[in-house]
Amino acid sequence: MLCQAFTADIVTLQLCANKLDKKDFFGKSDPFLVFYRSNEDGTFTICHKTEVVKNTLNPVWQPFTIPVRALCNGDYDRTVKVDVYDWDRGGSHDFIGEFTTSYRELSRGQNQFSVYEVLNPKKKCKKKKYINSGTVTLLSFKAESEYTFVDYIKGGTQLNFTVAIDFTASNGNPSQPTSLHYMNPYQLNAYGMALKAVGEIIQDYDSDKQFPAYGFGAKIPPDGKISHEFPLNGEMESPNCVGIQGVLEAYFKSLRTVQLYGPTNFAPVINQVASAAGQVTDGSQYYVLLIITDGVISDMAQTKEAIVNASSLPLSIIIVGVGPAEFDAMEELDGDEVRVSSRGRFAERDIVQFVPFRDYVDRSGNQILSMARLAKDVLAEIPEQFLSYMKSREIKPRPLPPSAPIQNLPSHI
Repeated sequence: MLCQAFTADIVTLQLCANKLDKKDFFGKSDPFLVFYRSNEDGTFTICHKTEVVKNTLNPVWQPFTIPVRALCNGDYDRTVKVDVYDWDRGGSHDFIGEFTTSYRELSRGQNQFSVYEVLNPKKKCKKKKYINSGTVTLLSFKAESEYTFVDYIKGGTQLNFTVAIDFTASNGNPSQPTSLHYMNPYQLNAYGMALKAVGEIIQDYDSDKQFPAYGFGAKIPPDGKISHEFPLNGEMESPNCVGIQGVLEAYFKSLRTVQLYGPTNFAPVINQVASAAGQVTDGSQYYVLLIITDGVISDMAQTKEAIVNASSLPLSIIIVGVGPAEFDAMEELDGDEVRVSSRGRFAERDIVQFVPFRDYVDRSGNQILSMARLAKDVLAEIPEQFLSYMKSREIKPRPLPPSAPIQNLPSHI
């Protein structure tokens, strides 16, 4: 489930054009390119569009990177068609012309400029003196290997999984059926389901199956002090639980001994895991923190700062929201649209994935289906975040020694 098992090549191209046909009223064009991969049945599939370069007949497009499989499906001699268009605000873009090439032909651009004539078939038929509608030049071509999540796991990189559970009073009294922490003897509550769904997959990538597990927002014995990072097993020096089952047992035990209180502070546990992640930055370890919570964060400014600081470390944070609360503020932490920032500093990369559990609950009450849906979505971004860290640090997977057996990879890859 976490990733497909293949190594893909990627290629970075940059192109420019010269003397394209004038399409606009003022004698210029707003050109862009559309790349198509040819299919076995003779049809074409769009695989890339460049940006539009405004008001010029001699555009230079930005370099772009594309997987080789997207460009030619691994067949280096397969036709790649490129259409040249003049952008139109209304969407009816004017066709300037086209040319064809192949991956193999493009690859010659590593050693030489490749120049393609842009031809418009309609103009060619109508005008006897028609030569072309301009030319497109391949300025640069660079092919490189792109490693996958699986390549690193095979090379020995370990995932370290940590859990943090919300014990604030807004969850309701655990002895009452209305509580999100209600210990129903017949089925798991939402916290248990989220923990089991995500944890059972992540644990397959962690060889020792020892998981630090914390609670936050409760008064803990013996003196009733409020804590935002207390070990669920009660052992401050050794907060590890054995397997996800061990985490679940420690969670249920904590519910009987601590007093739910508040506020909802994320920063302490994020900083705790970030501190561990900061000790091993050579690619041999990667940390995943799962936070399960029912409500609005009380220390948003500190949490943002903790995330920005942690974004340069081998760490991903999964936040699962349970219960009916509005989680709008939580979306701010998930940097898909806008990168998280704190005091004018932006996160180096997106490391947070937030999902509300209610979006995955099966209406028929099938817990297994609910958990499978949650796990699929929640873990979708982990390989990408993992690879973004490895790439930013130029860390390559470690090769297996010739004598070493390949470790058994989980079946959900």
